[in-house]
Amino acid sequence: MAGNSQRRNRRTSNKKGAQVGSGGQRRRGLEGKGPTPPASARKGHKKNRVANAQARQAAARRPAPRRGGVKGTSEMVVGRNPVYEALRDGVPATTLYVQQYIDNDERVRDALQLAGERGNINLMEAPRPELDRMTGGLNHQGLVLQVPPYEYADPQDLLEAAYDNGEDPLIVALDGVTDPRNLGAIVRSVSAFGGHGVVVPERRAAGMTAGAWKSSAGTAARTPVSKVTNLTRALEAFKKEGIAVVGLAADGEHTVEDLEALGGPVVIVIGSEGKGLGRLVGETCDYRVRINMPGGAESLNAGVAAGIVMYEVARRRA
Repeated sequence: MAGNSQRRNRRTSNKKGAQVGSGGQRRRGLEGKGPTPPASARKGHKKNRVANAQARQAAARRPAPRRGGVKGTSEMVVGRNPVYEALRDGVPATTLYVQQYIDNDERVRDALQLAGERGNINLMEAPRPELDRMTGGLNHQGLVLQVPPYEYADPQDLLEAAYDNGEDPLIVALDGVTDPRNLGAIVRSVSAFGGHGVVVPERRAAGMTAGAWKSSAGTAARTPVSKVTNLTRALEAFKKEGIAVVGLAADGEHTVEDLEALGGPVVIVIGSEGKGLGRLVGETCDYRVRINMPGGAESLNAGVAAGIVMYEVARRRA
């Protein structure tokens, strides 16, 4: 009995205590990892890189939600004739302020009628001191129209608009154009000749004000305008997308008629009437073209020049 007891004690003393387990990692490590993925799914493989490139190209041509760009600032149109003309020409508006006890002449009646026909413009009556405060003391003549901030597009939206229609991008970029009426006229030309939008720099350039909207003759409603912080960088980004950047210059090496690049995806850059293209913008252009003017004029209005080049592009694409 004593011998048996000693053997049992030895067996008991040889038992190991509780140990931390592997959590099944060793067992899982012995399991198979499934079939080998195809080459197009293996990271680093040549076929994987080709497949990724094809996916990026396809994504660039798929419809995508508009990201939207920066917003402009709200604006006040003041005076009976300017307010009436803005309403007549379809300038977006949120509120028409009318002075209390105003002389109800023909222009006032017409403005009220146009605002009422729109159906989405608030009509507010306000005392003259309040209108004076709102307009900073301008001669408002009892009518003030509030124009909402313009919603600028993202530059990529202009490209997607072209790709969605199966077309080569046709974009106009402006360098130093400060007159809103010129901007509106250029928007009108872009719309007329099948362009996909306009790009303007954030500083030292005209924006989409009520004056620009009026000059566009309503085409600003369907032709997007993009505002960028740095025009040179925006042009470089377009070039990386395979789009030719063509600058309009009086001393250009090519003429509008002989530049074949105008028949493909293109960004046309137009400078100010006095100074033309800036140095960095000019150096970024792939080509510089000129418009032959037998009459001897030194330069053309920016809006007129844009219309001539856009017509040539549309003629080549017809």
